[in-house]
Amino acid sequence: MIRKVCIFTGTRSEYGLLKPLMGAIKDDPDLHLQILVSGAHLVSEFGMTIREIETDGFFVDQKVDILSDDDTAKGVASSLGLGVSEYADALLKLSPDILVLLGDRYEMFAMATAASVCQVPIAHIHGGELTQGSLDEAFRHSITKMSHLHFASTDIYKHRIIQMGEEPKRVFHVGAMGVENAMNLEAIMLCDLVADLGLEIDLRTILVTFHPAMFDGLTVENQFDTVLNSLDSMSDVKIVFTKANADEGGRKINLMMKDYVEKSPENTILCDSLGQRRYLSLLKYVGVMVGNSSSGILEAPSFNLPVVNIGDRQKGRVRATNVIDCLLDSDRIILAIEKALSSGFRDSLCDMVSPYAKPGTAKEIKIILKSFDLHGILKKKFHDVDFIG
Repeated sequence: MIRKVCIFTGTRSEYGLLKPLMGAIKDDPDLHLQILVSGAHLVSEFGMTIREIETDGFFVDQKVDILSDDDTAKGVASSLGLGVSEYADALLKLSPDILVLLGDRYEMFAMATAASVCQVPIAHIHGGELTQGSLDEAFRHSITKMSHLHFASTDIYKHRIIQMGEEPKRVFHVGAMGVENAMNLEAIMLCDLVADLGLEIDLRTILVTFHPAMFDGLTVENQFDTVLNSLDSMSDVKIVFTKANADEGGRKINLMMKDYVEKSPENTILCDSLGQRRYLSLLKYVGVMVGNSSSGILEAPSFNLPVVNIGDRQKGRVRATNVIDCLLDSDRIILAIEKALSSGFRDSLCDMVSPYAKPGTAKEIKIILKSFDLHGILKKKFHDVDFIG
């Protein structure tokens, strides 16, 4: 009997990670791929990235629009509540045998809640990780407890999932698909990328990806204004901004990026959505990534790319030696960027090994999704860990 595997995606970033897995499921005659698209994929200001999914040859089975123009806490909570209701309807129509969720966003939490109520088994990718400066921390661990299969990106995260009471036989260390995607990348030639973006790209180019985070007493505007002030102090650099996610305050950051680029069009650009290939190609050619994105932790090491990670949004994540952590302070950010752009620091990364690298990640996940016995999978036993001391 053909097994129906439903992939849920709500943002450009996680679609880029899921794409190889989606392709592997689609090509397997014993599996039927279902795709449920929501969130920023369906909003023009974030690039209407559902078109990328369809251009890549995938059929979208269900589209569920839950985002509003209100990115305050109340607006996000309203979208979350609407998502639970609308996702339940979509799941009842699709009736998948198993649902695949990646990450920790509120859309994922809403989908996991709907799936739990609808008694649809969940396979969760990237559980067990820590991001102590983000609201997503609680969402991720909650999704773990609602899930039935777990695909961890490192052995440390595998053991943390087990520590949370999940049965060891259901938890698998598979590596990170983002690393596998980077290793398999057919990069765009630099001259073509420059022509496409309309900006010179070299080792004095800074890629900025910054998302709202939790800083005591600081508004989103305060946070990003500090970053922009730091960039103002850098001489002879080009800057590529990528938009923030559809989170609380994300639109405010995007407006600040837009205003900054309009004042300095000769050496800056703002991209609604680069797409996976252009984004990973940029990581190969730029001099440093600045911000607080998980891609600085996961994908950037594959390119020996220096990363200035600002604040605590990624606090707790395992990281390679390419990451320079600094506080949200202009002077410290400037010093960190100068260090990252130095030839000495870049040269020190030549032999770096990513802690997330593991061959055949997408293939291993697909095989487990295909072969794991789903009979009785909804019944979970809490696995107690023996603690000493």
